[in-house]
Amino acid sequence: MNIIIVGLGTIGETILKNLSREGHTITIIDEDKDIIETCIERYDVYGVVGNGACIDILNEANVVNTDLAIFLTNSDELNIFACLVAKKAGVTNTIARVRNPDYRQQIMDMKDDLGISMIVNPEKETAQEIFNRINLPSVIQVEHFAKGRVLLVEIEAEEGCSLIGETLISLGKKLNTKVLVCAVERENEVIIPSGNFMFKVGDRVHLTSDASTLNRFLNEVKLEKSPLKHIMIVGGGKTGFYLAEELSKKKFNVKLIENNKSDAEELAELLPKTTIILGNGTRHDLLIEEGIEATDAFVALTKIDEENMIASMFANKMRVKKAIAQIKSDNLYGMLAELGLDNNVSPKTIVANRIISYIRALANKRGSNILNLYRLVNNQVEAIEFSAKTNEDFYDKPLRSLRTKENCLIACILRNNEVIIPDGNSCIKLGDNVVVVTTHKNFDDLTDVFE
Repeated sequence: MNIIIVGLGTIGETILKNLSREGHTITIIDEDKDIIETCIERYDVYGVVGNGACIDILNEANVVNTDLAIFLTNSDELNIFACLVAKKAGVTNTIARVRNPDYRQQIMDMKDDLGISMIVNPEKETAQEIFNRINLPSVIQVEHFAKGRVLLVEIEAEEGCSLIGETLISLGKKLNTKVLVCAVERENEVIIPSGNFMFKVGDRVHLTSDASTLNRFLNEVKLEKSPLKHIMIVGGGKTGFYLAEELSKKKFNVKLIENNKSDAEELAELLPKTTIILGNGTRHDLLIEEGIEATDAFVALTKIDEENMIASMFANKMRVKKAIAQIKSDNLYGMLAELGLDNNVSPKTIVANRIISYIRALANKRGSNILNLYRLVNNQVEAIEFSAKTNEDFYDKPLRSLRTKENCLIACILRNNEVIIPDGNSCIKLGDNVVVVTTHKNFDDLTDVFE
């Protein structure tokens, strides 16, 4: 595909880094000449210096032959206007980053008129990711497939849980609930487990389940944790606002600490069900005074990664059940596990996954299209939801009779709203949604799974 990316900030470069590995022809546009030159050298792409909403600059970037234009500048208004310009120039598909909460409803209502194919909001999507983790306290991470009916969750095999010392085969015989273990991270190694795989303390286990079965499974393996009720958020930016708003709807008791007086006053008006505290949420005495010891979940969302790390480490020391840190810098991820910071979120990674999922589906002209894509275990594993739309010769055949590629697993099948956790006798049928977990990269069709 021919792709234009406008705006090479943190998210723009993350998307460029991912797309440059997938064989697309990419042209980048930014008003900063140094950024353009650095990215051209680093990623072997074409570059244009200038305003990406200007038709002359878009023409210089060969907009008439472009399949997709992605607008990721810091200005919502410029991104919206640029989509309209690109659409008028003949670009069929456009993506715009729109972050302002004031635009939420109207932009969704008007996106077709504005020539926008897809809207991404890093802060809102990060807030939703954090909400999911708070709403399911027993899991480290959760991703949703099939419109929420299928969950892909990450749990830790803790000391005393029923997973320890069991193989997949022995566990299957003992458990009444059925889930499918897709991948295990052990000491930075990724394993797609076979039946004889044995669990050890500290394993990070990724498994698929339907929503109704998950709690029963966690209870059966002694990993179910009590619900979280009291939530403390540090940082009242857009992500903090979206998160507090969502939590307040679900009757969580939310306390949000914001350092800027005018922002705190505005948040108090916008979030009547949330307790807003004016102060520095990274100060030890303020956190103690505001009751961090009685908090169930602590979320650090300041603009500085190191502050989020330190505040989350303090929350862990205060025995908060779940501490979540927003970390934007890739350079810090290597030390997080060593510091006990297992729960962290990266806005740029969340948005990049969404956009790459969309692009793979767009690029695929065959029948089994990508619906969702998530990267797991520091991007070493991909979980992809395919829609089986055209007949293939591997349909209606038991999975045990088919040869899948190495390190590739059929994790779940959704058929007529029924969630099927597959075994060797299960079949893929026309019209199914199929979730695949693999260490291979760049799968864009269900046929890629099979030998």
